[in-house]
Amino acid sequence: MTDRLITSLTNDTVKAVRALHMRKERETSGCFLAEGLKFIGEALDQGRTPKLLMVGEEARPHPLLDRARTETRAAGGEVVVVTHAILEKISRRDNPQTVLGVFEQTYTTLSSIQPATAPCWIALEQVRDPGNLGTIIRTADAAGCGGVILIGDCTDPYSVEAVRATMGSVFAVAIARATPAEFLAWRQNWPGSVVGTRLDATHGYRDAAYQHPTLVLMGNEQAGLTDELAAACDVNVKIPMRGRADSLNLAIATGVMAYAVTDAA
Repeated sequence: MTDRLITSLTNDTVKAVRALHMRKERETSGCFLAEGLKFIGEALDQGRTPKLLMVGEEARPHPLLDRARTETRAAGGEVVVVTHAILEKISRRDNPQTVLGVFEQTYTTLSSIQPATAPCWIALEQVRDPGNLGTIIRTADAAGCGGVILIGDCTDPYSVEAVRATMGSVFAVAIARATPAEFLAWRQNWPGSVVGTRLDATHGYRDAAYQHPTLVLMGNEQAGLTDELAAACDVNVKIPMRGRADSLNLAIATGVMAYAVTDAA
């Protein structure tokens, strides 16, 4: 089957894909953009096929690219070939990836989460930085966490910046969203420990007795965990600051907690 060739920067398909940089368009379409053959391969391994596979004219032959073309078409998606200029415009980079994919967003509901399937789950309250969120999703995947729950007004996990930072783990990690009220009601039935992180906590993160599955709550980058959510935790812990820095980056702190919990399992 011959792929459709697009050479015009003003083509409607190009405009639609480029618009996925905007949150409003992602919410309207329910889609997001993933860049690079590695990302495409991670998606395919998780049973996710792109709705649109965009391949640069200069893309080198590769078995994974052949697989991506075949599985995209078999699932009813479209494969198009585009110029380097189009890839630059869509990615907003001078040295873009030669393969892009447009995928449907997926979210897990709180009610469908099965806590016992993993020793650790991560909940984030009003996380703002897409790079942090993407790194946390990647770290949750690496540490064997069950998933990531976004509480309140969080940055979009399907933004281009967040997806890039996941390095493909966006396809492997369950992501759920909830209002604070929804989360607090659901938390009442959590079967293990619920642990918050606060700079004013009296317990060190190594001192807590984690009852698995453990739900770890991390707060906003600037303000930390709110009093409301901290009060809903069985225990609040802190990571000691032994140098001049008064806090850790949110993604780093989440990684420390995730491995502390999973290593204790």
